[in-house]
Amino acid sequence: MLRIAVPNKGSLSGPAAEMLHEAGYQQRRESKELRIVDPVNEVEFFYLRPRDIAIYVASGQLDIGLTGRDLLIDSGADAEEILALGFARSTFRYACKPGTIGGLADLVGKTVATSYEGIVAAHLADHGIDASVVHLDGAVETAIQLGVAQVIADVVETGTSLRNAGLEVVAEPIMQSEAVVIRRTGADADDPKVQQFLRRLQGVLVARTYVMMDYDCRVEQLEKAVALTPGLESPTVSPLHNEGWVAVRAMVPAKEAQRIMDDLYDIGARAILTTAIHACRL
Repeated sequence: MLRIAVPNKGSLSGPAAEMLHEAGYQQRRESKELRIVDPVNEVEFFYLRPRDIAIYVASGQLDIGLTGRDLLIDSGADAEEILALGFARSTFRYACKPGTIGGLADLVGKTVATSYEGIVAAHLADHGIDASVVHLDGAVETAIQLGVAQVIADVVETGTSLRNAGLEVVAEPIMQSEAVVIRRTGADADDPKVQQFLRRLQGVLVARTYVMMDYDCRVEQLEKAVALTPGLESPTVSPLHNEGWVAVRAMVPAKEAQRIMDDLYDIGARAILTTAIHACRL
């Protein structure tokens, strides 16, 4: 069986389980379950701490895992990203008291507090910055107030927590993170079980991104309509019983669907419908 590591808690856990469910895999019913077997799909799932997943996968005991890009890099484990999953996105930034740090070069000689020592140490080294890194678990906003560090490095979403702590972001982002699928570095890239798993997840990503659009239009407007809805390869066009009219079906980006419907209506298309896509293979 394919052995897969899944986050057991935190911001990665729920969305990961939802994506796996949409991909047709059985998931645990109780949060206390640490392992389940999906015999139909020949997969065994192990529910582990998100920070530990890269280490387990790198050891070769598990074939692949779902974790955060930040956790993969911070672990230093011998594992690599093979698919980005589009959820749990975050940005890592430096922050400090207003006016104390102007840019990355000003970090020289400073102490940086963070929960992601591996990421920050590597980023500073890559830019030739000689600074100290202090590892703290949990919220790091108070590190500056208590004199532990002059700078912190942490996940920044809206920036509200930083502002409430009297801090501001400085310098360019350290990295952009999101949920990813990982495997051991050098593992067989053509493993059919892994490839099937990836195709299923890619199908979920496409299904979430696109909708199916159907509409009727007159033959003389077909080229304009097809230009608006080219589909992934080309749209399906079928003649209608009423002469001079055709039915068109194509996949379109969900975020652009309303605008496309407006444009189609303006050129004379009618009976314009969109439907959700639950699964696909490309």
